Amino acid sequence: MVPSLDTMSSEHLPLLPMESCPYLGMTDAKLEPNGGTGRKPLRSYIWDTWDKSPEERKFLGKLDACLLTYAALSYFSKYLDQQNITNAYVSGMQEDLGLHGNELNYITTAWTCGYVIGQIPSNILITRIRPSIWIPIMEVIWSALTMVLATAKNFKTLVIIRFFVGLAESTFYPAIQYVIGSWYKGDELGKRACIFHTTSAIGPMFSGFLQAGAYTGLNGRYGLAGWQWLFIVDGIITLPIAFLGFLVMPDMPHNTKPSVFYTEAQLQIARKRMEDAGRKPPGKYTKKKVLSFFSTWHIYTLVPLYILFNNGSNPSTSMIFWLKSFNTPGHTVYTVSQTNIYPLGINAVQVVTTLIYAWWSDAVQARWPPMILAGTWSMVTGIVLAATPLYTHITRRWIFYYFTSCQGGLSGLILAWANELTGYDSEKRSFVIACCNTFAYVFQAWLPIVLFPQVEQPRVQKGTIATVFINFGMMSFAILTLLLQRRDARRAKAEQAAWNESDSVPQTEYVNDVASTGSKD
Repeated sequence: MVPSLDTMSSEHLPLLPMESCPYLGMTDAKLEPNGGTGRKPLRSYIWDTWDKSPEERKFLGKLDACLLTYAALSYFSKYLDQQNITNAYVSGMQEDLGLHGNELNYITTAWTCGYVIGQIPSNILITRIRPSIWIPIMEVIWSALTMVLATAKNFKTLVIIRFFVGLAESTFYPAIQYVIGSWYKGDELGKRACIFHTTSAIGPMFSGFLQAGAYTGLNGRYGLAGWQWLFIVDGIITLPIAFLGFLVMPDMPHNTKPSVFYTEAQLQIARKRMEDAGRKPPGKYTKKKVLSFFSTWHIYTLVPLYILFNNGSNPSTSMIFWLKSFNTPGHTVYTVSQTNIYPLGINAVQVVTTLIYAWWSDAVQARWPPMILAGTWSMVTGIVLAATPLYTHITRRWIFYYFTSCQGGLSGLILAWANELTGYDSEKRSFVIACCNTFAYVFQAWLPIVLFPQVEQPRVQKGTIATVFINFGMMSFAILTLLLQRRDARRAKAEQAAWNESDSVPQTEYVNDVASTGSKD
């Protein structure tokens, strides 16, 4: 008699058809009859490796040190390079290059177009090309192009260079999320995905201080303006991080070879961990496989969820323009340095909330609760900003500007959810993750221009109100994903019960039969 679902341990879970029950990929803990999980030591909630075997703990320590360190530093440099265009714009580039109207929006859109074009092809390639080569090479390219921005003399040059910077950077985030999802289990994944994502907030914080320092310390040095030095310094910071990637970036568990970082025994542990979690290694691309990407519900809920999340904190862009708007000819209220530094509280709030969401999500083994809290918080923030006049109740507006990215840390949790729900098919997992980020930026290429045009900054009333509804939509898709996940769990449990009642059906025959049909929605 095969063990019932209620008493199965994690080593039995891969025997079930994962496409019929993606919920089982969510946790590797023992399932209890009441649907909850068994108790774990308190120390495991503080850091998940503390209750694992010494061998597994040592392996995860090495993996965290290599993969997470490189991912965090590279993502930091990516956001440093991504944010610097706005810092440069408000620090003299606008006047020096004669930029006007919505041209900053168009420069940003050029980067977004390159970013959108490159993501899906890159994530398809990453299942065939070693990540330890592909990702650092592209980082070298985007750091070089960032330094070239300092030579730009007009709007057209900025647009062209920013497009290629976006194309090079498009390879990084979805590829890293896919790689992280190939090494970590459910109770580890949310923290890792969010820890390195916090650098998306730290990068712009550092960029603000860097621009302030470049403007005051390097402005005019060797005939270059402070905003030009910002691009050069950003590129110089990024290059050594890229070279570090060639040294420490791992590939996938199935093709990483023993080295000074990992022994063969540790790599065997890694492969067994992913087998237990139902996370499959890459297979062959076939027409049937590609069509199967679209025959289940995952892409139809996770992609809209990510699109709405990604466009749910756009009011955060307004604070820097709000501060600058206080200045009038002959009267400076906020200096260039203050205009760059004061909005960094937005990023600080994002860092703190991201880490809280990550630990909370892994502790309860559910991705949706932080999404509901963050979405509600963002809706309240949008309502308050829309109702508050620009130049009265200054303190209130300042505080709520700081809350505008309280949902900005959900990216890691959404993609962790995607890694878990599609873990039974490596190619599908890679494709869904890339689609989430790609189509989010497809909307980001034009939606901020419509809702937050530069000529309407800093009031942007219609954009602030629209963001309230965007966050409501994000929460709705989170709940829809949860309901479909639970429905599949019920179906799989019913299949398990039918299996248990049919002792005459061989186990391998049953598994092959259900795997061939799956759960098509």
